[in-house]
Amino acid sequence: MLGMLIGAHVRDDDPLTAVAERKADVVQFFLSDPQGWKAPKPHPHGEAIQADPVEVFIHSPYLINVASLNNRIRIPSRKNVTQHADGAAAIGAKGLIVHGGHVGANDDVEAGLDNWRKLFEREQEKGGFKVPILIENTAGGENAMTRDLDVIARLWDKVGEFGAGFCLDTCHGFAAGWDLETAVEKVKAITGRIDLVHLNNSRDEFGSTRDRHANVIEGDGTIDPEVLVGVARAAGAPVVVETPADGQAADIAYLREKLG
Repeated sequence: MLGMLIGAHVRDDDPLTAVAERKADVVQFFLSDPQGWKAPKPHPHGEAIQADPVEVFIHSPYLINVASLNNRIRIPSRKNVTQHADGAAAIGAKGLIVHGGHVGANDDVEAGLDNWRKLFEREQEKGGFKVPILIENTAGGENAMTRDLDVIARLWDKVGEFGAGFCLDTCHGFAAGWDLETAVEKVKAITGRIDLVHLNNSRDEFGSTRDRHANVIEGDGTIDPEVLVGVARAAGAPVVVETPADGQAADIAYLREKLG
């Protein structure tokens, strides 16, 4: 890899134009409504995306919660992960990002972790997912699967053998009370890998448990941009900014200057 790949989460309908506008090396987008359950349709620019040298990651819909003990959420979540992994593979994506999810207030976290294992076990029986599944850490919520490092360690005991990947979100980690200067080292000690970094500043204070992204620079972020640069450098993985669109080009240019 020549230099670090740096890019952004962009609009879904025309990602390659957005790539050009931002001078991005890597791009992330949704294949369907992020607030819905619909299976993705073939992307109108699918062939062009597949032919383009830009590295592509797909983000799964927010409704997905494979940890849930509620059948009406968990069963469509499993189905949706497979559908989006298939859609991601069809355009040559490098991975599908899925949030860790949570169980209900009176539910046992262990049961949610077991449900993650079952997702991989079921798919393994069919030959495995068509792209790597990158599990993302989350900012808040009681009984969350990926807010706290100790629970992530328990999750990895269940899913690590299936080749699960990890997506580190800096805003989420900061909001969850992680020390970002040691976060990469701690995550890698648990998972052995970081496949993608969502390099986001946070509009809220440390430990707020609120997931509100800000631009890396020139926004209303509360994280020192140099700390974010340090996370990207330590992780050594592709970087995607999920920041307000107007500032993304400046965020990418700043990171490219700092990271080379």
